[in-house]
Amino acid sequence: KSALVICDIHDTKSHALTSVAPRSVLRQQVERASKSGLTPFGASELEYYIFENSYKAAAEKGWHDLSQAGWYLEDYHMLQGTRHEKLNGPVRRHLRKSGIPVETSKGEWGLGQHELNIRYTDALGMADRHVLYKQCIKEVADGLDMSVSFMAKFDQKQAGSSCHVHMSLWEGENNAFSGESEIFQQFLAGWIAHVPDVMPFYAPTVNSYKRYRAASWAPTRLGWSNDNRTAGFRVVGEGNSLRIECRIPGADCNPYLAFAAALASGLDGIEKKMQPPPHFEGDVYKAESLPCVPASLREATDLFEKSSFATEVFGADVVKHYTHFFRTEVSAFDDTVTDWERRRYFERI
Repeated sequence: KSALVICDIHDTKSHALTSVAPRSVLRQQVERASKSGLTPFGASELEYYIFENSYKAAAEKGWHDLSQAGWYLEDYHMLQGTRHEKLNGPVRRHLRKSGIPVETSKGEWGLGQHELNIRYTDALGMADRHVLYKQCIKEVADGLDMSVSFMAKFDQKQAGSSCHVHMSLWEGENNAFSGESEIFQQFLAGWIAHVPDVMPFYAPTVNSYKRYRAASWAPTRLGWSNDNRTAGFRVVGEGNSLRIECRIPGADCNPYLAFAAALASGLDGIEKKMQPPPHFEGDVYKAESLPCVPASLREATDLFEKSSFATEVFGADVVKHYTHFFRTEVSAFDDTVTDWERRRYFERI
């Protein structure tokens, strides 16, 4: 049980630092929901790539020509999961003994790509579980001289790794979303409307935006639909299991910030009684009338910095702190000479 205790990194320091710590940002939104008698529950679906190289060996190879755990596409193939029980099996057992229930693990679409799902719980507890799960699988992989990557897009020719975020609001023992209620409609409306305001909390790295490509299973447009994997927002379940799945976050997201962004957006929808856009039928990738997700971390950071909504719900200190953080990330990339540039220009220029 002690493994589930996650402290805010800056809790022993100044209030200013504490207020921008990711867990504090989420806790503020959870407390906001509780004032309305609502308890947010969530889940995050993490995908990752497995490599037969250790982290040290991968670094020594410059992260090139690594041995991926799969060699052909075998999504949902039972044998893919069996082959890598030497990693996933101990991870499931470690998590269970740490008080984190595991629901399933399976092979995914990419070469050596897998997904392990842990049971949903209250939003703050789920973010804690998410962080411990990632640390657990990295430690187990390291002990086996293997490695895993949670990059949003490890290889441009392969599927990206997502972190689909599921969320619902509860009033006591009852799901307030049940029957696609008015609260459900308003929460969904706010969540969709504020994606541009909080996009860096879903996609925090330069690499994040390489994942948003048509026909890639990653969303490119802000539409919603029932059980439609081409939509940025997918409504799944029924009755007390009804929930909204946001398919925008990648596996590189910080779960505290991603959940905080989702909750702040949805609660604003409830407070302002927003209505969602029309339900979309068909291939959302082809829906040219729907707005696109921001195309880069630079664009997303500009929108975040200028957002009156972000400042209102998170506070000016949070917006200033994370704007600086994301701009530093963009600047570091801009200063870097990449392999792509060498391949393209070394001889031709």
